[in-house]
Amino acid sequence: MKKILVTGGAGFVGSHLCERLLNDGNEVICLDNYFTGSKENIVHLLKNPYFEAIRHDITMPFFIEVDEIYNLACPASPVHYQFNPIKTIKTSVMGSINMLGLAKRIKAKILHASTSEVYGDPEVHPQVESYWGNVNPIGSRSCYDEGKRCAESLFVNYHLQNDVNIKIIRIFNTYGPRMHPNDGRVVSNFIVQALKGEDITIFGDGKQTRSFQYVDDLVEGMIRMMNTDDSFIGPVNIGNPGEFNMLELANKVLELTGSKSKLTFLPLPDDDPVKRKPDISLAKKMLNNWSPVIPLEEGLIKTIDYFKENLKK
Repeated sequence: MKKILVTGGAGFVGSHLCERLLNDGNEVICLDNYFTGSKENIVHLLKNPYFEAIRHDITMPFFIEVDEIYNLACPASPVHYQFNPIKTIKTSVMGSINMLGLAKRIKAKILHASTSEVYGDPEVHPQVESYWGNVNPIGSRSCYDEGKRCAESLFVNYHLQNDVNIKIIRIFNTYGPRMHPNDGRVVSNFIVQALKGEDITIFGDGKQTRSFQYVDDLVEGMIRMMNTDDSFIGPVNIGNPGEFNMLELANKVLELTGSKSKLTFLPLPDDDPVKRKPDISLAKKMLNNWSPVIPLEEGLIKTIDYFKENLKK
């Protein structure tokens, strides 16, 4: 049994990770300030004697003894991270400094959840880890993009200067149960609008592409990355290389929900990437042949079922 700290553990991805780590026989401490996370996401875990939930903001120091740290804390959807851009940057930068300082003191292994947003609006397609990205440092999305890029630099330099045992993953678009219904991300947007019979809003012409990975595939990739040899620090892309444009996704959601919603088109937001698709060759090589196993339709059905129940509340 390992003692594992998960920052952002009450969030969409964090709650699934906590659940999996408990099921694997570990003791889990979930740290969250509940800005975008929710107690509802972890309430089913609270009866487990090996699970502990603590309200804390990682921009402030935190002291504990653990074996491993998964650093997930940070709002990840534009609606939330643009609500308070300075706070978003502080969470990525000061939060990383605090967690790296903790890992350094207690000699814990620490994994950082970075993002495909470090590639910005990419000029290389599909995106490989060696690509430096195309990010607007003063754009409306920069608080998230540049915060995460700075965090990666902090992790690498704590490793080089202080010998901290680090892992870096870059997460591509992920969906599944426990997504926030109002988080502004395309999968949750489309599903909630379809279930409510509202117009489905598509930004731009709908030809921009994304890759969508189901949350269980991501969690599997995270755990495999944490368990790799100490000499491999990443970064490594964790995403589904299946590429879909927004019109294809909208029509699939309409088909699976049986909704009569109409499509409406709005201008594309500033700095919104036109295409996004991971090259996962490195993940396959280094993470014991990891690749996503849950196809889009299967994952969407599970997510739709979750939102059906969620919207009844």
